[in-house]
Amino acid sequence: MTARLLLVRHGETVWHAENRYAGISDVALTERGFRQAEALAHWVSGRDVHAVACSPLSRARLTARPAADALGLVPEVVEDLREIDFGWGEGRTIAEMEAEDPAAVRAFRADAEAGAFPGSEPPATAAARAAAALRGLAAAHPGCTVLVVAHNSLLRMALCVLLGIPVGRYRQVFPRLDNAAVSEIEVAGERTALRSLNVPTTRGGESGS
Repeated sequence: MTARLLLVRHGETVWHAENRYAGISDVALTERGFRQAEALAHWVSGRDVHAVACSPLSRARLTARPAADALGLVPEVVEDLREIDFGWGEGRTIAEMEAEDPAAVRAFRADAEAGAFPGSEPPATAAARAAAALRGLAAAHPGCTVLVVAHNSLLRMALCVLLGIPVGRYRQVFPRLDNAAVSEIEVAGERTALRSLNVPTTRGGESGS
């Protein structure tokens, strides 16, 4: 049976203003991020959602919690939904990295898989574990709808695997997922269909940066 997965990027964090790569760093939500989490809860409360899953990182867990409370559910923490480790890029901006090693940044921009940041988790590995986690959630909830709160880069990479797109193109094909916005997919075994992308849940389209 087909499962519906509602994929959500966590709320805004304290590193968003400078657009720093958070990766596996456990970065706190801003006040705006908490408001986005509450808006997601309001949005999801009127929908028939059967389960909630999230990344183990606090920014995802704190974004998922109000939605789970509104639904009367307990979030399932899925380790393989954690964000990719950006290695050299952790905690840094593109501008800072470009000043140090412009060739490395050019390679990343050209192909985010072949030109992955030094010391990072291989994007293909991250994409495969995330896609497997999403397929696992779909298999565990056939015919149901699951809210999944995770991360910008990881979800875009997973979408590439699920939809047959080269992982190295994730930044070009899916430029960004907005904070607390919903992207809906239908998963049936190895088949995936994209139903919607980046649907805002916040009032006035408040999505963060």
